[in-house]
Amino acid sequence: MLLLSGPNLSGNEWKYVKDCLDSGWVSSVGSYVGAFEEAVAHQAGCRFGVATVSGTAALHLALLLAGVQRGDYVILPNITFVASANSMRYLGADPLLVDVDEKTWQMDLDLLEEYLAEACELRSAGLYHKADGRRISAVMPVHVLGQMGDMPRLCRLAEAYGLKVVEDATEAMGSFFAGRHSGSYGLMGCFSFNGNKIVTCGGGGVLVTDDEGLARRAKHLTTQAKADPQRYFHDEVGFNYRLVNVSAAIGLAQMEQLEGFVERKRQIATEYMKALEGVGDIGFQQVVEGSQPNWWLFTVATRRQEVLLSALRAVEIQARPLWVPMNRLPMYANSPYVQRNDRSAFVHARCLSLPCSTDLSASDLLRVVEVIRKAY
Repeated sequence: MLLLSGPNLSGNEWKYVKDCLDSGWVSSVGSYVGAFEEAVAHQAGCRFGVATVSGTAALHLALLLAGVQRGDYVILPNITFVASANSMRYLGADPLLVDVDEKTWQMDLDLLEEYLAEACELRSAGLYHKADGRRISAVMPVHVLGQMGDMPRLCRLAEAYGLKVVEDATEAMGSFFAGRHSGSYGLMGCFSFNGNKIVTCGGGGVLVTDDEGLARRAKHLTTQAKADPQRYFHDEVGFNYRLVNVSAAIGLAQMEQLEGFVERKRQIATEYMKALEGVGDIGFQQVVEGSQPNWWLFTVATRRQEVLLSALRAVEIQARPLWVPMNRLPMYANSPYVQRNDRSAFVHARCLSLPCSTDLSASDLLRVVEVIRKAY
């Protein structure tokens, strides 16, 4: 099976894991955890990094630390992986869904700006949704497929309306906008290191921030809020969210290779676009001006999505449609959805991600292209 986005374990992964096993430091207190946190924070251009067991855990913590409360809304693009919305529901909050741009597949900021001005009310206690009187406490931009939207504009909107910005940068390690790395624009940013990400720990996440107080409390909460290093005294409800040393060792070795991984992803995207330009009705994700994406998952748009998916699967080539839009999932079907013509449905019905592992060979890429051309 030719994988969609498999791990590339060609660096110091074996060496660092062996060091963990030889030393016996396999839990969350080993030295690789701190080194991994520092490497991620440095890459993002932030002062602090706090490792977590998953990207979802990082999102949950970030929203909690941002002050999101039960009954609040958090603004979220309608096209995203479900973990973004789930992290809100863990706190008893709900997503306020915003449609995406048809070409970039990022949150439609024109639509958001209009909605904030017309459907929301700024009071002394914060921003409120006129229709039901519920508070809107934060906005979570999602850098879909490693692309980035206009973050300076989003941050200006958030500041004008008193909203905290928590970046879902789980797909965007190595992505930049206007020279700033993903995760560095918001109050906090969150990365994922799942097995299919550009950098992996097998599973894991990191919360980054420039706020020392937030970083300290995040680390406290990830360790079950243990307040005494010797005695089992806990001063609030915490979580078992710490990343273990073995996983961090893999992640550190992966971070050492990030620059090469991103360059290979960009090469793959360029090669696919050159080979598929003019084939049938195939189109490509448009890059927002100022964005330097990591091209995490190379994705095409076509009305023949199902045909291509079947053709690729028949020859054991893994391909995936984009996630079902959040407003079509049963648990979020009643969440407010800001849209004019439901472009999320258009994107979902047409988009298909193609194999783009960083160790994808030229011959395998050509094999994918030939299957697609034949299907047309």
